[in-house]
Amino acid sequence: MFLAHTVRDILAHIESDTEIIVALDGPHDHEPVPTDPRVRVIKFAEPIGQRAATNMAARLSDAKYVMKCDAHCAFGPGFDRIMMEDMRDDWTMVPTMFNLHAFDWVCDDCGSRRYQGPSGPCDKCDSKTRREMLWRAKKSPTSTAMRFDRDLKFQYWGKYKRHQSGDLVETMSLLGACWMLTRERYFRLNICDEAHGGWGQQGTEVACKTWLSGGRLICTKKTWFAHLFRTQGLDFGFPYPLSGGDVEKARVYSRWLWLDGNWDGAIHPLSWLIERFAPVPGWAEPVLENPTKGLVYYTDNRLDPQIMRACQQQLENSRNGHELISVSLQPLEFGDNIVLNLERGYLTMFRQILAGLKAATADVVFLVEHDMLYHPSHFDFIPPQRDVFYYNQNRWMVDAKTGKALFYYANSTSGLCGYRELLIEHYRKRVKLVRKNGFSRRMGFEPGTHGRAERVDDYGHDTWMAECPNIDVRHRHNLTQSRWRKDQFRNQKYTRGWTEAREVPGWGTTEEVLDGIAQM
Repeated sequence: MFLAHTVRDILAHIESDTEIIVALDGPHDHEPVPTDPRVRVIKFAEPIGQRAATNMAARLSDAKYVMKCDAHCAFGPGFDRIMMEDMRDDWTMVPTMFNLHAFDWVCDDCGSRRYQGPSGPCDKCDSKTRREMLWRAKKSPTSTAMRFDRDLKFQYWGKYKRHQSGDLVETMSLLGACWMLTRERYFRLNICDEAHGGWGQQGTEVACKTWLSGGRLICTKKTWFAHLFRTQGLDFGFPYPLSGGDVEKARVYSRWLWLDGNWDGAIHPLSWLIERFAPVPGWAEPVLENPTKGLVYYTDNRLDPQIMRACQQQLENSRNGHELISVSLQPLEFGDNIVLNLERGYLTMFRQILAGLKAATADVVFLVEHDMLYHPSHFDFIPPQRDVFYYNQNRWMVDAKTGKALFYYANSTSGLCGYRELLIEHYRKRVKLVRKNGFSRRMGFEPGTHGRAERVDDYGHDTWMAECPNIDVRHRHNLTQSRWRKDQFRNQKYTRGWTEAREVPGWGTTEEVLDGIAQM
């Protein structure tokens, strides 16, 4: 739906003899592409996939350089001229990346504005809203340094960015949304290998083929592009019907190419690239085969005593002798206890977690909350990477008053696990930021789970499902709000897997669970 805006933006900002080739991959019923002698359009009645469509468009070009860009981007003035002036034949180049603020939802009745996201009535007066196009770059965050992790997934790299100097800087990887190279290298490197499938792993492919063939991947700070991230929900999702199997196909093929060393165009192994940018988080440090495990338990001492005792007893039965550090606001006879003389609140919770992490000695730490019934299988997990936060998504909520049970896929701090050094680094930064600026929900509670400018750091996350679920006991003193209906979620993608029941797998009926708590 933003294609026409993108084409107009490019036409307004190119300064060289640049042609725009638009690949309409499947039916297009949005605003028509602008008519201009510099614009060519090719249409496919049925989608053939992003890589195949990009290749077809590139075959129509006779230019020295080709640039691939997504259909929801804005560009700096003269971006094409600026990039070509510095370009070298063995480079792949990407402009500095900003986030694109494409539109707001505006209420004409009360004048309020809502940042781009799903459509819907005004948050303040419930009147109808209209989309007002803005199409401007947000100057923060500014992305010039990117990498991929051991699973070859894209990651921002803020720490490396701080060491970049000059206008033309190297980056280990890039986002697949915008990049330029010579047309000759485009086809010689098979830069859009259709064996991946229609979509996925584009940034890793471009980066690896550039570096391992003997070229360089350069980000220019002299110009920029702004990209619209389709994370806000229902009204502008991915243009292709994309299944988990399609995504996994691209990842499996990517791992076969790079981790197994099967790309025949390489003059360097992948290890050469890792060493060039060392230390790369997660790559430089070996993952321990049998790491020690510990638990950091934190409480505000306001929980109903029966629920608290039941959860503590379950934790004692489940932790399998692993180290237990408890951090409370009042003295507590549970594990190795640390008392902080503080008032309940978000900053206090973060300080409690940090204090527990510093006191722990284990390699791997599970964060455990005072109102969770943890199943023993939860603590069987071993994080496969040192620089990734992991979340057990096998969690059922049970209302302590009604016995209602609810499951949906979610990342919650109560299911967080990671290497202790990574968790300490994150919570030190989090505490410092909240002390300085106060807590914002845009920062989020769960490390590594979003890419907003307010994020604490650039580490990513992954998930696992334990053999049996944990039970999140919901009660009147929960620090975070309970949501029991789908319409309480502004973005319905967060209700994936929604299941309501009166029984929790592996635990029995909710009545049995609550009876067990009442008997403590």
